[in-house]
Amino acid sequence: MSRPPTDLTPHLDRLVSIQDEFRSHFGWDESDDLSSARNLISEIEQSGVEEWKRPNRAATVANIQRRLVLREQNVAILGAAIDLEELTTALDSPTLLIAADGAAGAISLLPETTAERAWSRLAFIVTDADGGDGTIEAVKRGKTAFLHAHGDNESDWIKLLKVAKNATTPPPLVLTHQTSREIPGMHNPGGFTDGDRAACIAMSLGVPIERIRMLGTNTREVGRWSGVTEKKRKLVKLQWMGMILQTLGIEY
Repeated sequence: MSRPPTDLTPHLDRLVSIQDEFRSHFGWDESDDLSSARNLISEIEQSGVEEWKRPNRAATVANIQRRLVLREQNVAILGAAIDLEELTTALDSPTLLIAADGAAGAISLLPETTAERAWSRLAFIVTDADGGDGTIEAVKRGKTAFLHAHGDNESDWIKLLKVAKNATTPPPLVLTHQTSREIPGMHNPGGFTDGDRAACIAMSLGVPIERIRMLGTNTREVGRWSGVTEKKRKLVKLQWMGMILQTLGIEY
């Protein structure tokens, strides 16, 4: 029996098996990813934030699935190299937005009325908590965040959760990880970087591939909205991102 899209199971098994390959490539240990994931869900479920309780996180996924899939919306995933022309063009059609971490910052550079329209179209952000100002603004605005745990971002997600808890309206959260384990209350839709993970999430939810567009996605240069990063390593990560998008069959 197939599982419902709200379980966020990977569109392809390959999207999870590739995680072992990039861990091996970078010399990372899955136990570190698992530790961060378990600590994240523990922190969330002891936070006392009503919106972050497990049943409400499940309801958040269901609400997003209805908005993106049942209403048959086109989806544009904003990558770190997004420019204002691409973003403005996307807003000219009935398209919902998904921001890969700090790419949400591009919205704030739009004229005020256009920016507010873009924020209203932002279905969610996908973040491992290092996207900087764009991510922080989205969180402060109460935009849904798919918050990801991996082995070396625990200090980052701790800081972002402090911002989220202090927001006027704490954002709805969905928790993701990149381990081979089943972690109740968390999901592994596959992927590696925030950009390709956003595509994995969209397809796990059931968005047809022909309704997904990748904007500002570039495997040859580090985009403006990448946040704090080491350029040489980031370029290698972008090659893995390209491999995952090709596995999905998504053009970029």
